[in-house]
Amino acid sequence: MNSTVNPIPTTKSRWYVRLASWVVPLLIPLALILTSVRILLTPLFVYVEYRTPFFPPDPYGFSQADRLYWASISREYLLSDEGISFVENLRFDDGTAVFNERELKHMVDAKDVVQKALVVWYVTLLGLLGLGLWAWRGDWLNEFRRACARGGWLTIILVGLIVFLVLIAFGVFFVFFHQVFFDPGTWIFRYSDTFIRLFPERFWRDAFLAIGGLSIAGGLILALGLKPKRAG
Repeated sequence: MNSTVNPIPTTKSRWYVRLASWVVPLLIPLALILTSVRILLTPLFVYVEYRTPFFPPDPYGFSQADRLYWASISREYLLSDEGISFVENLRFDDGTAVFNERELKHMVDAKDVVQKALVVWYVTLLGLLGLGLWAWRGDWLNEFRRACARGGWLTIILVGLIVFLVLIAFGVFFVFFHQVFFDPGTWIFRYSDTFIRLFPERFWRDAFLAIGGLSIAGGLILALGLKPKRAG
């Protein structure tokens, strides 16, 4: 009596492995960029940035300590569940409001962007973690490692182009970025406004370069460190 044994499907025959080999490289740049953004939302970046050589002083009188204090409160607002009253009620010693109406509106918009970006970050990391566990349990870990490595190279290319644009034409990039994420004109302020005094153009240029550098470093780690293991 003849019996037949169903062959174990090979990696190439499993559609979900092929799909993951395309999805993972697309998720990696998103995960690395948003991880870099989250790192910059820690107190460390502001602390270091205000101390970098030739960082422009505030022509209206903020000391470095003043900047650190007000910037720290602004950062806390972006990451908290607090409403706009968290910063709306802030006052200088003379009783004037720290932020005007236009600045408050922009901070609400900025918080919305940050909170949504963090949700995307969490979902992306959970997705990659889930795929990694599936690959480990499903015996296609090499394919997952290869996909992560490709995602690392993709990050290097994409972020490298952005860093190049920031270096040669930051003003153009800065305007484009705000046009994508914010309503027209809502992000333009006077030089005397607190927001510009705390976060001048140099601050944002360095922030984008820092995000780019961290993302590229992460991409290199994945591209060079997650090569598939050879079968022993």
